[in-house]
Amino acid sequence: MRRPVAGIAGFAPESVLLASAGRAILLQLANPAVGHGVARHSNFAADPLSRLHATLGYVYALSNGTPEQQRLVAARVQRAHRPVRGVAGPGRPAYDAGDPALQLWVAATLYASAIQVYDAVFPALAPDAADAVYRDYAVLGTALGMPAALWPATRADFTAYWERSLGGLAVDATIHEVARELLAARHAPLWIKAAMPLVRLLTVGLLPPSVRELYEFTWSRRQERLLRGFFGTAGVLVRITPARIRQAPMHYYLKRVR
Repeated sequence: MRRPVAGIAGFAPESVLLASAGRAILLQLANPAVGHGVARHSNFAADPLSRLHATLGYVYALSNGTPEQQRLVAARVQRAHRPVRGVAGPGRPAYDAGDPALQLWVAATLYASAIQVYDAVFPALAPDAADAVYRDYAVLGTALGMPAALWPATRADFTAYWERSLGGLAVDATIHEVARELLAARHAPLWIKAAMPLVRLLTVGLLPPSVRELYEFTWSRRQERLLRGFFGTAGVLVRITPARIRQAPMHYYLKRVR
């Protein structure tokens, strides 16, 4: 029997939440400042897993790591973000990875994507547990220097912020190309390439319809049935799989944080 979820420490270890990774990344990219910063300072084509590895190590350390691991990952990400800044130019917005508003958006996409997958697989969290998980997710922004007051105070406030933010997203040719490289995974290991049809299904299917349209993704009834089938199967598997197996990715990444 699964233990009751107590904040982010009991929520984040569930490996099925990895299904939300592609959605979170594409939502981040659809913020033009984030998308252009990634386009100019990252290389999805040559190293498609680097951002995923960094994000997972960050989330797992902040949710379940030691204080030393938490300090370490925060310092690493801050150091990596320091040079990520640029001035506005033709067809390009200004961006700065140290901007608290962008840090808020990135943390918000991680929370919203994880909770969407959790709710598709597990029974709904009790309101007090859901509130605790939500409050704890603020650390993904505050660890980078985002003022705590910037995190919306309640889940209702977050929903209002989220809806406003979706209305300000935009996907231009540069961001389209980054997303295309991400989902093509041309230089990824063979086992990743073999999983990409499922990754693309999950990534596109979990996006809000308005963002799916921004990326010009198509979505059919057949794909919707496949997506529902995946989560139906996942809902059965998480009930019969021991925690040590469900949480294996977290333990793997925590061992790498040193």
